[in-house]
Amino acid sequence: MTMLNNESVLITGGTGSFGKMFTKMILERYPDVKRLVIYSRDELKQFEMAQLYPIEKYPQVRFFIGDIRDGARFKRACEGIDIIIHAAALKQVPTAEYNPDECIKTNIGGAQNVIDAALSTNVKIVVALSTDKAAAPINLYGATKLVSDKLFIAANNIKGNRDLRFSVVRYGNVMGSRGSVIPFFMKKREEGTIPITHKDMTRFNISLEEGVDMVLWAIEGAIGSEIFVPKIPSYNIGTIARAIAPNCHVEYIGMRSGEKLHEEMITESDSYNTIEFDRYYAILPTDIDKQKYLKYYQAWEVQNGFKYNSGTNTKWETVESMRDKIRKYVDPNFIPL
Repeated sequence: MTMLNNESVLITGGTGSFGKMFTKMILERYPDVKRLVIYSRDELKQFEMAQLYPIEKYPQVRFFIGDIRDGARFKRACEGIDIIIHAAALKQVPTAEYNPDECIKTNIGGAQNVIDAALSTNVKIVVALSTDKAAAPINLYGATKLVSDKLFIAANNIKGNRDLRFSVVRYGNVMGSRGSVIPFFMKKREEGTIPITHKDMTRFNISLEEGVDMVLWAIEGAIGSEIFVPKIPSYNIGTIARAIAPNCHVEYIGMRSGEKLHEEMITESDSYNTIEFDRYYAILPTDIDKQKYLKYYQAWEVQNGFKYNSGTNTKWETVESMRDKIRKYVDPNFIPL
């Protein structure tokens, strides 16, 4: 595999759950990557990550302290960069509801800074990470990520004759990521009670490795202007509780502010501009040549009125499949209690 060999790659939010997995997989698959820049604002996390990738063994890895809100600093970091992966975000729903201005500055202002830096340097590819909460958002986090998605897609209209393309990947809840339900339930089971917001709640499910694979696929295969959505299974929140803590008491605590009962990644309104192919869907802008994308991806149009919802999905996780995936992706020593 040579796709990223001799390329310079920068990842924003590089010390987060996705960033660490992205770094691990890039160095394993593309040992000849020219440069891999970890851009984030947390010096402690960078210090801890640098212990895993000492410069003596990984001279291609660079740690760049900076806030995505600081456009000048980020532009400096992009000098000599070929590919940007934008993973930095404020993503905790309750935190965003309570601190809306901070969420807007990072998720919207930061996205624009990435676009401006790419347009001002010799960057060739930008892939931005989105979320299922950006589809028909009901909370501020989802709304800011929807705006971010729109900014990245629209950036393709102003690139001029530059060899540059912007695309977005949108996927569901990531197994085992910081602040997600699996590590939360594994901690709460020690107390004997699992708090569940609503018995009918569902979510999409994807592993960090699958998320990274999707980004790598977009780096190599995207034309630009697409929002890619993976075909992934759903789970009921009770299935997770039974998989992790079958002997614990379940307490229903009610839904939190800004929380959906089911997650949606493609809305009914999106269906008129959505195409489908083997592993992914792609939501396209309304004013683009759809036939070009259908031919390129060997894709087909979804039916008008189609929607991709975690509650009406055709693929579902079971208690046993979740246990297998927890052992594979989160904790190989996991035992249900």
